[in-house]
Amino acid sequence: MLEKAIYKINPKAEFTINADDIKQITWLNGTTPISESDIKAQLPAVELEIALDLLRVQRNILLKETDYLALSDNTLSTDMATYRQKLRDITKGLDTVAKVNKVTMPTKP
Repeated sequence: MLEKAIYKINPKAEFTINADDIKQITWLNGTTPISESDIKAQLPAVELEIALDLLRVQRNILLKETDYLALSDNTLSTDMATYRQKLRDITKGLDTVAKVNKVTMPTKP
């Protein structure tokens, strides 16, 4: 997670971290060191990104299971269209990890 926080600040940073310990960062090849406080300030955003990524993976699996129903040679039922739309909209308005963790997937018709 620290790596992602550092890359949010400086995508070109070169460094090593020992045991994911913020006190064990070695900056390489002239990379300007980033303060611990700046790195820590990015952690909530990184945590949210990770939570949303995991939710999207789950959502994409469910969408993929019903993709064949949405092909042009099929007629998609209203219930299925609604289900798939709810899946696509599932991340809207999620701006905290707590909100992401409270999400329940819609029931497949």
